[in-house]
Amino acid sequence: MGTVEAGLPAADHPAADADRARLQQLGYKQELKRGLSVVSNFAFSFAIISVLTGVTTTYNTGLRYGGPASMTLGWLVVATFNGCVALSMAEICSAYPTSGGLYYWSAKLAGKDWAPLASWITGWFNIVGQWACTTSVDFSLAQLIQVMILLSTGGANGGGYLASKYVVLAIYTAILIVHGLINSLPIQWLSWFGQLGAFWNVAGVFLLVILIPSVAKERASAEFIFTHFNTQNTLGIHSKPYILAVGLLMSQYSSIGYDTSVHMTEETKNADWNGPMGIVSSVALSSIFGWIYLLALTSVMTDIPYFLDTSNDAGGYAIAQALYTTFHRRYGSGVGGIVCLGIIAVAVFLCGTACVTSNSRMGYAFSRDGAMPFSHVWHRVNKQEVPLNVVWLSVSVAFVMALTSLGSQVAFQAMVSITTLGLYISYALPIIFRVTTARKSFVPGPFHLGRYGVAVGSAAVLWVALVTVLFCLPVAYPVAKDNFNYTPAAVGGVLLLTVGAWVLHARFWFRGPVTNVGEA
Repeated sequence: MGTVEAGLPAADHPAADADRARLQQLGYKQELKRGLSVVSNFAFSFAIISVLTGVTTTYNTGLRYGGPASMTLGWLVVATFNGCVALSMAEICSAYPTSGGLYYWSAKLAGKDWAPLASWITGWFNIVGQWACTTSVDFSLAQLIQVMILLSTGGANGGGYLASKYVVLAIYTAILIVHGLINSLPIQWLSWFGQLGAFWNVAGVFLLVILIPSVAKERASAEFIFTHFNTQNTLGIHSKPYILAVGLLMSQYSSIGYDTSVHMTEETKNADWNGPMGIVSSVALSSIFGWIYLLALTSVMTDIPYFLDTSNDAGGYAIAQALYTTFHRRYGSGVGGIVCLGIIAVAVFLCGTACVTSNSRMGYAFSRDGAMPFSHVWHRVNKQEVPLNVVWLSVSVAFVMALTSLGSQVAFQAMVSITTLGLYISYALPIIFRVTTARKSFVPGPFHLGRYGVAVGSAAVLWVALVTVLFCLPVAYPVAKDNFNYTPAAVGGVLLLTVGAWVLHARFWFRGPVTNVGEA
């Protein structure tokens, strides 16, 4: 796979010809360099899902809402239904392997009358969700670096350096710029970062899973890990089912971004098979590795109230405090814990790199179809066949989104909440059309679910509907401006702006995906 027959240049390889011909059937000429193998395609999604990133940065939420039982068992529930979403997306990807992906699928599956509107809404939810994803990942890295500096300089109780929100934003800006520079490289170099991200997550999980329990002097029992339900520090919520529902959000956030395999299909060989395999394999392996990592972390969470206490050395960052305490008790120094955080930080950095990659490919495809303001600027590619302009657009939008953190952390969290809901709504829309309007007319590609396609798709849609409700629930009682869940307002705002732009402007000119195979 990925080899070239003797005597034939890569561009004239039969597989390349087949990919080019299929893309032309879908209405597009080959503009991006098609050099990714199935491994490279998988690597981008696996790196962006990045269980080291998702679990680490949202662990406080899971620990507070339900604790060990909610996380370890809830992960299995989320993995099962998230698998349904991934399988349904893979099936549609096999039929329509284009960089536009989800919005293109909606246009083809919604029916002629509804195609433009379906494509418009799906595309904007997807690209806004991706911008928010880059924002949340890179800002989480900046916060993690802040905690590492705090612990390295003595901790919150030892006079350690606690960076201001302006310093955190400066760190975040530097990270964004580096990610922009990396994504300006040709695809053969960029694919190396994707593969490094996949390798680092696998190696990092193995190392931490072995290291953390072996160093710990005190380890939680299996009964604690699988059955202990935390009802303390739940911010006024006393209903166990309610706490469990909110606790599932950690697992759900840790399983997003695998549409990256879709957005890389125009750069992937044998795209109608390798693209779907990238989706399915990245989700399956992330579910397994994530659960193992979660068990290892939970095995050292022996004092939940202390680890969540904002007055501890790590300022309430539970994983950082747990790792620091574990190594300090064993060796009299928490340096080992800071090194573990460094391993996680590299994984988060590589995740952010993949986020910008996915952003840029989606933006390239969406602007190619004229859906974005100044589309003619964003879909240009340079001599190295890289959509350079839209790479820096993605970086710029992510920077603007993070400016909300200066005004209010609540406002910033609302902005970031669009990450999960924006992406999952865009995942669900084409699946809805697949199991309704296109139930009988859908023509599958090489990867398909056969007679189970509609059932799996229906389960996926119901799960996304449930998750959407869960993300909109109040997360504290009594509800006040400092703890109000602005997610419904944020997501509703995206929907209102998208539909408003359609009614007032886009419905007069946007017709969905536009063919460009006839362009000179």
